[in-house]
Amino acid sequence: MGWGKKRSKFGRWLDSTGTEQEEFMNLSKVSRNTVSKLCNDNTYIPGTKVMKKVMDTVRKIDKKKSMHDFFDI
Repeated sequence: MGWGKKRSKFGRWLDSTGTEQEEFMNLSKVSRNTVSKLCNDNTYIPGTKVMKKVMDTVRKIDKKKSMHDFFDI
């Protein structure tokens, strides 16, 4: 997973869970472009509505994760 690309904390976590970006996109109802940014752009911080969708989906996979695990907020 990751195909040799530089990944963000979120991207590395997604790879470690074995979850494909497409699968996360469908589960979270977040656009493909946004999921790609989440996985590859270390500086990207989504808006409030998207953050809620992302973190609700993350917690379905790993209840212990918080937004601070992925984003420097």
